[in-house]
Amino acid sequence: MARVTVEDCVVKVPNRFELVLVAAQRAREITSGAPLSVDRDDDKNPVVALREIADDTIELDHLQESLIRGMQKHVEMDEPEEAPELEQTLFGIADPAGPVISENETDEEAVEEELEEDLLDIEEEAADVEEEAAPDAEPEEEP
Repeated sequence: MARVTVEDCVVKVPNRFELVLVAAQRAREITSGAPLSVDRDDDKNPVVALREIADDTIELDHLQESLIRGMQKHVEMDEPEEAPELEQTLFGIADPAGPVISENETDEEAVEEELEEDLLDIEEEAADVEEEAAPDAEPEEEP
C-alpha cells in the first residue's frame, strides 16, 4: 500500500474521532521505540500508525486500553495496600518492638483517654450553652 487513506482505516475503526485518537496513541508508541509491524518506507510515525491500522497488524483493543490509561487522572492500583502498622514501622513512627494488640483485645488506656476527651467536649458544650442562655447581668441603657 503506497498511500493510506482514512477510508482504508474507517473499515477497521468506524468512528473517525476514535481513529484519530488510536492512531495518535500508536504514533506515540512508535516514537517511544515500539517495534513496527509494517515497513516504514520513509513514512513518518502517524502514517505508519495508520498503515498498521489499515493492514490490521496491531491490536486495537490494546491501543484503546493504553489510550484510556494515559488519559486517566486517578490511576487505581491493583496491588493491596500495606497495613498501617507496617508503614509506621518502616518510617520510624512506631516502635517495632512495641506491644501488639490483637483484634479481640482492647487498649484500656486508649479507651479511657477517648472517654476523657469526650467528657471534656461535652462539658465545654454545656458551658457554651449556659453562657448563651444566661441573660446579661446588666442590661444596656439606650441613650
